[in-house]
Amino acid sequence: MTQDVEMKDTQAPSNSQSSAVSPTLQHLKEIASLIETGSYTKEIRRISRAVRLTFALRRKLTAPVLSAFLDFVLVPGSEAHGKLSAYVQKEGEHDMEVDTATSAIQTPGKHLLPELEIYCHLLVLLFLIDQKKYNEAKACSSASIARLKSLNRRTLDVLASRLYFYYSLSYELTGDLAEIRGELLTLHRLATLHHDELGQETLLNLLLRNYLHYNLYDQAEKLRSKAPRFEAHSNQQFSRYLFYLGKIRTIQLEYTDAKESLLQAARKAPVSARGFRIQCNKWAVIVRLLLGEIPERTIFMQKGMENALRPYFELTNAVRIGDLELFKTVAEKFADTFNKDRTHNLIVRLRHNVIRTGLRNISISYSRISLADVAKKLRLDSANPVADAESIVAKAIRDGAIDATLDHANGWMLSKETGDIYSTNEPQVAFNSRIAFCLDMHNEAVRALRFPPNSHKEKESAEKRRERQQQEQELAKHIAEEEDDDF
Repeated sequence: MTQDVEMKDTQAPSNSQSSAVSPTLQHLKEIASLIETGSYTKEIRRISRAVRLTFALRRKLTAPVLSAFLDFVLVPGSEAHGKLSAYVQKEGEHDMEVDTATSAIQTPGKHLLPELEIYCHLLVLLFLIDQKKYNEAKACSSASIARLKSLNRRTLDVLASRLYFYYSLSYELTGDLAEIRGELLTLHRLATLHHDELGQETLLNLLLRNYLHYNLYDQAEKLRSKAPRFEAHSNQQFSRYLFYLGKIRTIQLEYTDAKESLLQAARKAPVSARGFRIQCNKWAVIVRLLLGEIPERTIFMQKGMENALRPYFELTNAVRIGDLELFKTVAEKFADTFNKDRTHNLIVRLRHNVIRTGLRNISISYSRISLADVAKKLRLDSANPVADAESIVAKAIRDGAIDATLDHANGWMLSKETGDIYSTNEPQVAFNSRIAFCLDMHNEAVRALRFPPNSHKEKESAEKRRERQQQEQELAKHIAEEEDDDF
């Protein structure tokens, strides 16, 4: 009796452990079956769905589960099985024995499809990055890319685009991003020759990120201008492209185009991509300030962004008031934040805008004011503030920032009366820009609509309709996880 009790006590942990492992393993086997079906039927949508399901299971991946899945998919003793198992089998060997014992009962089938092999590489790479084993992730991603370059199948495009992203991420996490720039250019050239548009999108964004990481804005613009143009296939990749384009345009002083790109990137980004949206809003706020605009207060009060945008809110307040002393205080107070965001050089450009805003407020408040008082109110700390104030006022009048005249003899600035803005073309221009934005959004929504293939040729049966509705429900269920993991 005592022996029976002891045997039950020793078997309890293994049963609970195998029951905890088996659901995730079973889901991975179903995903492998989905990839196999998509490969045979040439349906890329099935493979895309398999990738979305994988990211939903990402946090549940463990070494025993991955080891058992590799034994199920790959042929034991093969080169791919040996390489990938070496990255996984370094931890939890006792647990792996339990799991392989349970999986051996199921008599798994062996698959030799390239899609499944690349999927195993992607799965192991995700596991290594989540476990913060970045050096091993670099080696695994390099081996995966070498294997991927020898294949040319359109059913691999979705898996390849994800593999490219994590290949670059693994090198970025170790600070070796410059090492793979030549390899990324080679991969982009291969994707162009293979007409892999999704791969071209992903690799172009990775190359732009690579260049911008090292402040190589001229090289990034040359690549962007010469890269092939085509309709966007991924909303996430298009959002990233718009963000990088906005940064390039900002550095090149093309603030109007930069503002449009950054705001569009922030709108297209999913709600769950909070970090990406914060970066877009930071750069958009700086660009709007450089354009002489004052961003709305609601931008800084967005849910989950208040603390991150606080330095830019105080900076906007200083620019709105036109207080040069307050602007200097805010710039010094949050200097570390601005340097981390790489916006410090842009904030230096804002000094002239602060002076111009203060001068505009003075011109509205006073019909006539001496240049000495202008220099005092602007808090100019130069050796000859009156002469500086005179040159600033003259330049503002020439640029049309203020409607005034300059009396050099008496040292006065004479402001003209403010006219009715509705007698000008400004309201028409504002309405035109809003209408154009709505029309562009409508056209993009129409282009993004998906239609079932051959719907105009054959009628849909009841069974196919049920299968399609089930796929649409699963797509809606996992779209949030996909957007979260992409960013």
